[in-house]
Amino acid sequence: MSPLIPRRRRSQCTALALAAATLTTGGLTACAAVAANGRPAAVAAGAGTSASTSAYASAGASAQPSLHMITNKGHKLAFYVTPGHLPAIVLDAGGGLDASYWKKVAPALAKDTGSEVITYDRAGEGRSDDVPGPWKAQDAAGDLAVGLTQLGVTKNAVLVSHSLAGEIATYFVRQHPDWVAGAVLVDASLPQFFTDSETAKLVAANQQQIAALKAAPQTRATRQLLAEAANYGPVHLAYHKLSWPQTVPATVIVSSQTPFPTPDDAQLWRQAQQEFAGAAPNRNLVVAQHSSHDIPVDRPDVVINAVQAMVNQVR
Repeated sequence: MSPLIPRRRRSQCTALALAAATLTTGGLTACAAVAANGRPAAVAAGAGTSASTSAYASAGASAQPSLHMITNKGHKLAFYVTPGHLPAIVLDAGGGLDASYWKKVAPALAKDTGSEVITYDRAGEGRSDDVPGPWKAQDAAGDLAVGLTQLGVTKNAVLVSHSLAGEIATYFVRQHPDWVAGAVLVDASLPQFFTDSETAKLVAANQQQIAALKAAPQTRATRQLLAEAANYGPVHLAYHKLSWPQTVPATVIVSSQTPFPTPDDAQLWRQAQQEFAGAAPNRNLVVAQHSSHDIPVDRPDVVINAVQAMVNQVR
């Protein structure tokens, strides 16, 4: 495995982490554990109970979310809604992860803020349908927009995006800046990171792993990994040119460990987060001390506090 590939704590997962931060941060760690029957554990939890509902129940949430299956362009997406008032809080997990990733965060936010809390499974994750072909952040942003439209959340939302979901958030906010009152970007994949040299480095470092993944027996997880890896270089060179709307406030949370074991890459990751945060006066940077890239797991308190502060700011 390339030294660029960060080690994820989900050792029970056999999926490959590709291109470090963006495919680990960015998402190719496909870390939904796989049940004995070959289905993701979140789906195998029970036909009548959503992954999020099960996770929230185990976390002792006072109000459990309801499942809403929403259709966009022929594929179904699972959204989970805990009722409350505005601003709604929309939680978007990193690559290879479904709504249950927020089990330490969502119940606390629903209880402490009284806001409506929405989580969802992106296409190819959890209870949502697979979509053939290369994965595109623009398509994922479109799925999210359709889901929020059908749920009646097209204003005053607080968007909370981890890892790969930072790319979705960037496209989403550029398309719908008036829908989002503020965002919390949790060790997110941001445009500033993808310099020409870093993108080329990530692509070269993972060619062998991608080839091995293509040659391996295909599962839902490996197909999703390959979909996210498709056209990785051109996609991220284009992403590097994008900017976040200055009218939308953002809190940037960066992990103290970063997704990278190598000093140069880790430093570039930190610099990208700092550069993004410093690009407008309505942004701030928070460091999650003693945390891996999995801040919602290691330091849910940091995420909860940042989201609560954003909710209070935009009310």
